[in-house]
Amino acid sequence: MTDARSDGLAPSDIISLVSREVRMLDQRRLPTEAVTIAFTDWRGVVDAIKTLAIRGAPALGIAGAMGVALAALHAPDDPDRARAELDDACRTLRAARPTAVNLPWAVDRMRALIDAHIGDIPSLAAVLSEHARQIHDDEVERCRRIGAHGKALIHRGAKVLTHCNAGALATGGYGTALGVIRAAFETDPTLRVVVDETRPLLQGARLTAWELAQDGIPYTLIADNMAGAMMAAGRVTHVVVGADRIAANGDVVNKIGTYGVAVLAREHGIPVIVAAPTSTLDLSLPTAAEIPIEERMPDEITGIDLFGMAAAPAGASVANPAFDRTPQHLVAAIVTEQGVHRPPYDHSLREAWQAAGFS
Repeated sequence: MTDARSDGLAPSDIISLVSREVRMLDQRRLPTEAVTIAFTDWRGVVDAIKTLAIRGAPALGIAGAMGVALAALHAPDDPDRARAELDDACRTLRAARPTAVNLPWAVDRMRALIDAHIGDIPSLAAVLSEHARQIHDDEVERCRRIGAHGKALIHRGAKVLTHCNAGALATGGYGTALGVIRAAFETDPTLRVVVDETRPLLQGARLTAWELAQDGIPYTLIADNMAGAMMAAGRVTHVVVGADRIAANGDVVNKIGTYGVAVLAREHGIPVIVAAPTSTLDLSLPTAAEIPIEERMPDEITGIDLFGMAAAPAGASVANPAFDRTPQHLVAAIVTEQGVHRPPYDHSLREAWQAAGFS
């Protein structure tokens, strides 16, 4: 697996529901090892989500859907006991991580199928399994369409900065921000990528750089605090990022550090392009102020081993928000599988949502 191109890496190598288990590439082990882990209990999928064995908004939705299907595959034959188990699975999976909307979106789609089939558990398991696989297939296809739309925004010879990982690993295949980059590179091999390392968990350095290396797309890895200097030096022409949730007005919640990158880009006249499927839209929230921001454990920051020593004094007070809010006025365009959307986003995103067939 480690020798495969990540755009050619089968989506099933990233996550799959095979027979009676969920298999996924353990993203905690990249870039040094490509290890597949498997679960026969939906609670293992919850743990994988919480501990970042799988991450990225669309991929979390896929994992959540497969977790529900897994619960049905191993549910008791008695409908009442099965219902209790599935309710527990849906509730726990839905809440495993609070910020990315794809997770509750996908679990709720699975939950809606349960009532119609709860009297026949084998039939229910088959229906849920098929639907989970369909959610996966749909997300990958959305990403490919995002890339096709988004590449028109990237001029020849572009130097594209991206933050965190919004590639195949984060979406179950191809990618959103990296989908745009992949599609643009196919027609312009002079394109270059600037990869923010993305503190504190280094998703840019560990995952995005790995994907780009597998694809042979030239990139330069930088520390997060170098972005402004790179922009000032003319070494960045575009910023392309993914999203974990987008509010009705176009406010974007994405990996911590995105807001700072967007402010720097505005100062230097660089467009910020957000690439995300319609499944990442949350039109029930008027602005990003209502979107919950996950606070993760302090040891993700203090536990970094620096020169063989702890990175911070013992007992240091730590803030570790995993995401931040980028206001819509800093976003030049939002690209979904429905096309390129411009302000006013409350209209253009509503049209995209409706075109996608969502109610």
